[in-house]
Amino acid sequence: MRGPHNIWRLIRTGATLERTGAMTVVLDAFQAPASLRMAARVLGWPFAWLGHPGDETQPPATRALSALGPAYIKFGQVLSTRPDVVGDEVAGQLRVLQDKLPPFPRDEALATIASELGIDPDELFSHFSEPVAAASIAQVHKATLRATGEEVAVKVLRPGIERAFQKDVDAFYLAAKVIDLLAPQARRLKPMDVIEHFEGVVLGELDLRMESSSAAEFAANTATDEGFRVPRVEWGASSRRVMTLGWAHGISASDVVAIETAGHDRHALGERVLQLFLKHALRDGFFHADMHQGNLKIGADGEIIALDFGIMGRLDEYTRRVYAEIIYGFIRKDYRRVAEVHFEAGYVPADRDIDDFARALRSVGEPIFGMDASRISMGRLLSYLFEVTERFGMETRTELILLQRTMVVVEGVARSLNPQINIWRVAQPVVEDYIRDNVGPKAMLRDLSRTFVILSRFGPKLPDMAESLLMAQSQSRIAPAPRRMRWLAVGAGFGGFVVAVLALVIGAL
Repeated sequence: MRGPHNIWRLIRTGATLERTGAMTVVLDAFQAPASLRMAARVLGWPFAWLGHPGDETQPPATRALSALGPAYIKFGQVLSTRPDVVGDEVAGQLRVLQDKLPPFPRDEALATIASELGIDPDELFSHFSEPVAAASIAQVHKATLRATGEEVAVKVLRPGIERAFQKDVDAFYLAAKVIDLLAPQARRLKPMDVIEHFEGVVLGELDLRMESSSAAEFAANTATDEGFRVPRVEWGASSRRVMTLGWAHGISASDVVAIETAGHDRHALGERVLQLFLKHALRDGFFHADMHQGNLKIGADGEIIALDFGIMGRLDEYTRRVYAEIIYGFIRKDYRRVAEVHFEAGYVPADRDIDDFARALRSVGEPIFGMDASRISMGRLLSYLFEVTERFGMETRTELILLQRTMVVVEGVARSLNPQINIWRVAQPVVEDYIRDNVGPKAMLRDLSRTFVILSRFGPKLPDMAESLLMAQSQSRIAPAPRRMRWLAVGAGFGGFVVAVLALVIGAL
């Protein structure tokens, strides 16, 4: 579907950007060269009258994308997680992008449920409301399960949304190719990679089984977290285009007055939000990456209830350790250790001067630690850190950018509940607990145990592998004597046995 027929979509997009005043904002954010600016003007200015006017009360970028429709709204939301691509100012505008669209009829939602689940909705639900929320991809209804009487939230994809998104994604790919052609300097932003990343995110959200799976995994990981809850997935009432979760009764985290009126401890809630996020990122490596007030509720007993699991972040174990050591080093003001961690992880090229890097890190940390407690920000620290590491040759790491963006959002939630929160004091025990359990002798023994277990699986195969290797050497006329081949095979088999025994012994420690 990618081709010239998408030119009209690009013209309409350019016209809307021009009419809403977003064209200059976007071009400046991408530091577009003159050739690309000229092409954008040619596509936009003469046809500005064809553009959508949008909501004049919104910032330009938000206004334009909201006017262009669901795919563009979602594209803006995804780009809000990539300040490395669009810059901090535009990312900030996109972060508050309104995801509210007119709902589609209740009857169409019921028809989708009947088609997807193969059951009459009246047999499944004793009550099914009109839409209570409508977003770019799906809308939500409140319902009651007939079998149990439990209240649930039923999320249903918009009719035809998959095809509509694919058409716009095709136009995005064409735009990326045009940028590559007209502005080679902009290739550092990797426009094709950005669109591929967006397409991957959208494909995941267009299959609600994936979101259901994320919700279930997140619930399992956090089952023992005091004061935190994830609604349970109703798998029997969920499919590719329908997702059913337990209904979350509570007060929106954005309604601070109602939270206080209900008698909840706002300061404790603010601290808990931050600590829970850090636990999920460090302990589990799987965190809610869209943890704003709209996706959090406060239950009657003060528990924090998470909603909407379309955007989740994942960190591998090694990255978690690196991240924790960096944060811990800053907490202790051990800038030399922070520098060493970056070099050990290969984030900074080995030919750079570690002392210069440590000095640059001090220039990042000291001003922040000198601030009043209410102004200290871990999100700001990470943002400054990425600026410094980029100067020293560190390549962009998408998973850390998403972590930093989410950290900013979570800090905003925490401060809305507790304006005087000391981010470092609240974060320190979580980071220290992780460091104690995952960096040091205890972690080393656990890592060795896992390594031996993996190696032991190859024990039975080692003799054959050795034989094959020696046969290859023999064919190359550099093979050792037959007696040596036999002893090597025996040794390999014995080595596999020893590895297996060591794995069992260490695993029992």
